[in-house]
Amino acid sequence: QVQLVESGGGLVQPGGSLRLSCAASGSIFSINAMGWYRQAPGKQRELVARITRGGSTNYADAVKGRFTVSRYYANNTVYLQMNDLKPEDTAVYYCNADPPVHAWGQGTQVTVSS
Repeated sequence: QVQLVESGGGLVQPGGSLRLSCAASGSIFSINAMGWYRQAPGKQRELVARITRGGSTNYADAVKGRFTVSRYYANNTVYLQMNDLKPEDTAVYYCNADPPVHAWGQGTQVTVSS
């Protein structure tokens, strides 16, 4: 099992940017696809971005054009660059494989508010 630790969240104004990091305790090389998920209050957790071992990416319509996912095997880390943030992006963000076969980390809170 890979342990996942998310970081980089915070409070940001609408239109701002944040870069989230997901550090894995073990190698992520063998994981076919890694994803970033988010869960807003009262809503189900949803997949917002994924990246395959080959580097192909997919995004939820709500974040397409604003978020960019990347992964670096050298340090077993997956990143999520979030630009032009909107209040509706407010949520706890998690990373996991896609499908999410590993234990969930604690996530990192992103709050977009003026």
